[in-house]
Amino acid sequence: MESKHMKLKEITAIIEEEAPLMLQESYDNAGLLLGSGDKDIRKALICLDVTEPVIDEAIDKDCNLIISHHPLIFKALKTLNVDGPVERILVRAIKHDIAIYAAHTNLDNVIGGVSGFVAKKLGLMDIQILSPQKEILRKLVTFCPVDKAEDVRNAIFHAGAGHIGNYDYCSFNLEGSGSFRPGENSNPYVGEEGSLHFEQEIRIETIYPVYRETAILKAMIEAHPYEEVAYDLYSLNNLSNMIGSGIIGSLREGIKENDFLEKIKEVFNIPCIRHSALTGRKIKKVALCGGSGSFLIDNAKSACADAFLTGDINYHSFFEADGRILIADIGHFESEIFTKELLHDILFKKIPTFAVLISEQQTNAVHYF
Repeated sequence: MESKHMKLKEITAIIEEEAPLMLQESYDNAGLLLGSGDKDIRKALICLDVTEPVIDEAIDKDCNLIISHHPLIFKALKTLNVDGPVERILVRAIKHDIAIYAAHTNLDNVIGGVSGFVAKKLGLMDIQILSPQKEILRKLVTFCPVDKAEDVRNAIFHAGAGHIGNYDYCSFNLEGSGSFRPGENSNPYVGEEGSLHFEQEIRIETIYPVYRETAILKAMIEAHPYEEVAYDLYSLNNLSNMIGSGIIGSLREGIKENDFLEKIKEVFNIPCIRHSALTGRKIKKVALCGGSGSFLIDNAKSACADAFLTGDINYHSFFEADGRILIADIGHFESEIFTKELLHDILFKKIPTFAVLISEQQTNAVHYF
């Protein structure tokens, strides 16, 4: 059976539903880097880094879309004169009509993203965001006739509102009396032009992440019977338990430090680990961050983690363990090796008949002798 073709924007919309571009860090360059959203895509190739061998693989496998974790373009380009590797790759991709898309820190910053996927591979339970983001949550309050409250609630819930931890469809509802006087040229759902009207209404309150706001407001207005919809938006100081950096969770049982390090080597299929001095305590509570996570060492210690797993730890940062935690550096590439599988799973879950291939190229820029 032949795989279906899809528009590029349909594919990227699925990824961005799980990892909205608004969640990427300010220094990042995630999103569509080369190509048009209206481009017809035959096959997609998933990789960690876009390299020349990856471009060759895409050509050989007839893939006209490459989805990478790390953006090919980080710095501004002034020329495409093929003197540099980025320029050569872009020119080759353009020649062969290959689009390039990246899901980077936006995929890092969701609980089901890169670090969350690694946590599952390690068998961690009760996983939570290690460093939750601030100013990501808002509250919506709207008012509607009693007989239409269920329709409005369901519309905003389906658009992404009402999630608190492992609960959804969360709202507070209070009945009261609303007043309004329809003006000239109005088309009121209830009441008459020029006459003051009182209507029994439901006040609906719910919480939502800011990146869902446009879709939620659109859904609310479409479901609401009133010509003019009254609503309030509130910024919240609450921390988001679904958005942020790193993950913390627990093993089913505490294990010796050497056994924990052996487990890491087995799960990630790596020959060696750089780590801080052993503490002599068992490892049960584990914090981790795919990629460069040294900025989270203090968070891991504050959360009373027994171990912190990440990549790119510098020499001086190992001293921050201070006998309180085991810090394990397995390498940047190695800590993100499962990202290809994660991206494949996100797409396959929604579009199982579309051809999504995982690159066979080893793109780690760091080698060991």
